[in-house]
Amino acid sequence: MTTRPATPLLNSIADMNALRDLPREELRQLADELRAETIDAVSVTGGHLGAGLGVVELTVALHYVFNTPDDRLIWDVGHQCYPHKILTGRRDRIRSLRQKDGLSGFTKRAESHFDPFGAAHSSTSISSGLGMAVGSQLKGETRNVISVIGDGAMSAGMAYEAMNNAGAMDARLIVILNDNDMSIAPPTGAMSAYLARLVSGPTYRNLRENAKHLTAKLPKFFADKARKTEEYARGFWTGGTMFEELGFYYIGPIDGHNLEHLLPVLTNVRDADTGPILIHVVTQKGKGYPPAENAADKYHGVSKFNVVTGAQSKSPANAPSYTGVFAKGLIEEARADDSIVAITAAMPSGTGLDKFGDEFPDRTFDVGIAEQHAVTFAAGLATEGMKPFAAIYSTFLQRAYDQVIHDVCIQNLPVRFAIDRAGYVGADGPTHAGAFDIAYLSTVPNMTIMAPGDEAELMHMTATAAAYDEGPIALRYPRGEGVGVELPARGTPLDIGKGRVLREGSSVAIVSLGARLSEALGAADLLQSFGLSATVADARFAKPIDTDLIERLARQHEVLITIEEGSSGGFGASVATHLAKTGIFDSGLKFRPLFMPDIHLDQASQTDMYANAGLDRNAIVSTVLTALGDERATGVLSDIGRA
Repeated sequence: MTTRPATPLLNSIADMNALRDLPREELRQLADELRAETIDAVSVTGGHLGAGLGVVELTVALHYVFNTPDDRLIWDVGHQCYPHKILTGRRDRIRSLRQKDGLSGFTKRAESHFDPFGAAHSSTSISSGLGMAVGSQLKGETRNVISVIGDGAMSAGMAYEAMNNAGAMDARLIVILNDNDMSIAPPTGAMSAYLARLVSGPTYRNLRENAKHLTAKLPKFFADKARKTEEYARGFWTGGTMFEELGFYYIGPIDGHNLEHLLPVLTNVRDADTGPILIHVVTQKGKGYPPAENAADKYHGVSKFNVVTGAQSKSPANAPSYTGVFAKGLIEEARADDSIVAITAAMPSGTGLDKFGDEFPDRTFDVGIAEQHAVTFAAGLATEGMKPFAAIYSTFLQRAYDQVIHDVCIQNLPVRFAIDRAGYVGADGPTHAGAFDIAYLSTVPNMTIMAPGDEAELMHMTATAAAYDEGPIALRYPRGEGVGVELPARGTPLDIGKGRVLREGSSVAIVSLGARLSEALGAADLLQSFGLSATVADARFAKPIDTDLIERLARQHEVLITIEEGSSGGFGASVATHLAKTGIFDSGLKFRPLFMPDIHLDQASQTDMYANAGLDRNAIVSTVLTALGDERATGVLSDIGRA
């Protein structure tokens, strides 16, 4: 007798009512279909796969038990939200993930009312969830707020600040700790599940509350002893004493892939009338897809891949990435100087420090998702004569701006900031764009800022940072590949604050800061076809700017263009301020700064984003012609095309 295949369920989930009408015994099948759909979708788009596969059952259980979207569900950091998007009305667009005009790779308020908070940086879910819980209470509305936070995100101080506040307020908040890597405590099978169900249920809670009322009538000494006895007795069986001290009612650990364990606990917590609760759920990143389960990174972030084999599509091997070049340069410097150390905030592979760590494990420090600590830790190392390189994405360094100012710059400590992902980053969209670091670092006294025009310059700037002991120094560089220039065996330190001229012209001067240099050179070629001779200079330094070079170019050319992969208030603003102070503007100079526009651009390819931002060679040409009043500027972009 053959068994008929089960009728597909995922196709029938048109809304949350359809999901909640399913019998509980069918949720296992739904989870399996949801996992298969997630794998297939990400195989087409690339993206963050492993985290989503680890929370498939949890996603199904949460939407089944809670009344989302009226009950607020917040995913922290958002890498795991793909199954959530499929279940919440976005399945028909799921293969547009991280694409131009497609779905964001993170939760996004503008995308769906099932996304109550945009979360692309970690450790924000408890703070935002507490705000939602208190806001609902102030409006007289009753709802559950559930914050799902990973164990990695719990390394950030902000999470504990929020928990401390929630505990002190006795707020109605549910936090689910998704333990998929650090393994704070292992689940212990059926006994663990039974205890979690027991302590989340009304009988135990009522007994506990009655005991509290009783001990409140006892002398303080006996009341304290009774409280500690209950707390640590339960902690012996179920763990969580630390969370209890923060004021949370702890439940767990439980198996996050076992719906028979998840559903009754979540139901009990939903119906509980108590303060903040933390449910400790243990999951496996990459669960249910063998290539992900067996990979070292659990397929955290993947390119397009073959579903059957798991083999990922690789881009053609051309120029090395800027990240890889930085790693090479730093390793060369560290071989010659044993005082060089490297610090990452939970991004060893993303910053290239995994390679540095392979060679210098005792001089590599991964401090977790804790950028504030990373910067001040680096400052402490610098006080002892070490040469710390803090390798942090531009968008993440924003979290440590206070530490950069107070702990590094005011004390003029020689901390080296390697700022990766400067400029637009493509598929990760506006939350990960490195837009603001030139502006926010340029305002701080004692800071020196460099940006390489190509990968060879990055080698030289890494050597410059290693040799510079006069104070803090930063080098910023973009995501992706360089232009293919030949790399030196080891970088050579540059003269601080000095740029270079790559091409001499007569009518137009283009001064590029950073990796727009190749576009500046391309623009010079195009301008030549319009009968305009262009000088191209590589500024190298955003602070201090090369005032001698800037003044010479301003005096010898009719038009001066600056271009940078940063926001307003950066390099162009510094050049404009200097020219205004010197009075050079009075001579009739036509100065036009090009920088990232004052909008948050959604995800697209990096090429498309720079074109849309007016930061490619065609935009430079159009800007020059417009400044000269040349009527050909009107059609130049369409004539030249977006190459």
